[in-house]
Amino acid sequence: MAGVRFEKARRVYPGSTEPAVHGIDLEIADGEFMVLVGPSGCGKSTTLRMLAGLEEVDGGRVLIGDRDVTAVAPKDRDIAMVFQSYALYPHMSVADNMGFALKVSRVGKAERRARVEKAAAMLGLTDYLDRKPRALSGGQRQRVAMGRAIVRSPQVFCMDEPLSNLDAKMRVQTRADIARVQAELGTTTVYVTHDQVEAMTMGDRVAVMKDGVLQQVDTPLALYRDPANLFVAGFIGSPQMNLVDAEVDGDRARVGEGVGAYAVPLAPAVTAQVTGAVTLGVRPEAWRLLGAGDTADGLEAEVLVVEELGADSYVHVRRAGSGIDTLPLVVRTDPRALPGGGAVRGQTVHVAVDPADVYVFDTATGARLRA
Repeated sequence: MAGVRFEKARRVYPGSTEPAVHGIDLEIADGEFMVLVGPSGCGKSTTLRMLAGLEEVDGGRVLIGDRDVTAVAPKDRDIAMVFQSYALYPHMSVADNMGFALKVSRVGKAERRARVEKAAAMLGLTDYLDRKPRALSGGQRQRVAMGRAIVRSPQVFCMDEPLSNLDAKMRVQTRADIARVQAELGTTTVYVTHDQVEAMTMGDRVAVMKDGVLQQVDTPLALYRDPANLFVAGFIGSPQMNLVDAEVDGDRARVGEGVGAYAVPLAPAVTAQVTGAVTLGVRPEAWRLLGAGDTADGLEAEVLVVEELGADSYVHVRRAGSGIDTLPLVVRTDPRALPGGGAVRGQTVHVAVDPADVYVFDTATGARLRA
């Protein structure tokens, strides 16, 4: 096994003047589970395919361990790919599908069977080895595809949105299976997804990309608690961070005018960095619904929708005095702790936030303004 390193790796597709990936620098430790996440077109799959040798590298280098593989053929890179399509041979049994690459490599029958059985035991496929793919569920077929990669004992696993064809319940189960198996094997893994929940629940670290540029790399919790910029703040977290336009007014950021106006105190170090427009970020759980007698310092808002999830409620509100095109704010609450069982649609409520829980961003640049 080995680590992976991208050194200013760049890819420009033929016919395009703008790089799909802008000179990415990223180091992935031996045995690490690294997730590349971002919206469609951000360059995450291109980055993975450069590692796998399926895309040319137009600048910089890609290394596996200490070996420069930039110009090495895919078959000689000692990596195993898992795609979103299972790509199983329908006429072969599960065991034959899993062991096919070993057969092509002329691995002996006894060793081939031993490797397949070991991988099947890890993936819960022992009872299905003699079945054909058509007799399996989508989740089981994806585990067969995983098993086909595992038996090869590669230096690196490359996984390109392997769960996108599964239903919601199966995705939850299969992502847990992949994370568990990767931890048991200790194989360096680079995993691509557009789903930030997958990224947060699976990766040792997460690399957030936008427009071919690496925005931030950190542990899932650090990305959530300490986003580097406006994009990362809005992308990481479910429901996403509430982002509100405001104006710096002295030592405060003012949201709205007249009825429904709300002011958040700012640290001097923040006001010294910017004048005019800022964007305030508040996580849904940082808002608190105020009681009827405690509204003086709260933001007045109308309840639009209440999502009841049992232990949590997501209350979608629109601040008073704002237009219908204003994005709703999402307030995460515990319905058991609210008078009368919680908020209801059409109700006027007041919400407030501790200034320490407010993130401040320069609207023009997206940069985080730190106290």
